[in-house]
Amino acid sequence: MTIFGAKNPHTQFLVAGGVICYDGLTSERIQEFEGLYKEVRDFVNQVYIPDLLLVGGAYKDWAKIGGTRNFMSFGEFPGDERKLETRWLKPGVLYDRDLSSLIAFDPSRIEEHVHHSWYEGDQARVPYKGETKPQFTFMGDTDRYSWMKAPRYDGRAVETGPLAQVLVAYVQQHSDVVPLVDRVLNSLGITPADMFSTLGRTAARGVEAALVAKQTGVWLESFKENVKSGDQKIVEDCEVPEKGEGVGFVTAPRGGLSHWLVIEKKKVANFQLVVPSTWNLGPRCAQGIPSAVEEALLGTPVADPKRPVEILRTVHSFDPCIACGVHVIDGRTNEVHQFRIL
Repeated sequence: MTIFGAKNPHTQFLVAGGVICYDGLTSERIQEFEGLYKEVRDFVNQVYIPDLLLVGGAYKDWAKIGGTRNFMSFGEFPGDERKLETRWLKPGVLYDRDLSSLIAFDPSRIEEHVHHSWYEGDQARVPYKGETKPQFTFMGDTDRYSWMKAPRYDGRAVETGPLAQVLVAYVQQHSDVVPLVDRVLNSLGITPADMFSTLGRTAARGVEAALVAKQTGVWLESFKENVKSGDQKIVEDCEVPEKGEGVGFVTAPRGGLSHWLVIEKKKVANFQLVVPSTWNLGPRCAQGIPSAVEEALLGTPVADPKRPVEILRTVHSFDPCIACGVHVIDGRTNEVHQFRIL
């Protein structure tokens, strides 16, 4: 990743967003990357996907558990950096699990709530006017209970991440996505409606991995041709305006990430991040609407309250990393449960 796209996920250069190293423009470095890429691609196709289908087939009951209703994707892999619609995977929004209707993504519909968060105020704000002023109450507070804000799109809680991206692309009849999704559905013996679930979310992560593994080879060949033709421009010149505002959207591995920047007198006046974890794991909003994870956990059957592996299974499906920071606490004693998943 550091060869072609700077350090992931954080930059290691003075240029905002990170840039490719000039060293990465040599045939030797490209060949080195190509070898690593093919190794990862083969692992995805020969190990990850077969294992996913094998294990998923043993948990088909989870096609009815852990679902949400609304989905949002920013799309990914830009053509023109400033035009979301030119991305290889297009942006879009789905409401109420309706696979027959896709809504165009509109950034102006995003706002953040703090009514149930440990921050000052109650007013929902668009990110350009966002404030982040901590105001902790106490552990066990059922009114304000999270350090996360509660982003909403058009007043709705939406799920973001691989499942959202795959569903949006599937509805758009993306030529590379549809065959992969259909293969998974047929292998597992489930329907598109079953994708709204813990199993569907886990499967979508695999679909996304296989999709990118295949397309990376196409992009690599294009990169080779660009370098061969003498194209070695690695950064655009830019000048900070006297006043302005702007936002960047990216679909990180765990979902939609956006950075909102306001400039006044050529300096940063406000900088707000609306991150995937807040979209998926934030608290209720001012209208009492639960976040995606809160919604997904409702009704989850738990065989043993002292060892609620089912809860972690759904949280893992949203983000394998965030589950490391998820603790099961007894609501009466505040005791943190400790258990081992065998």
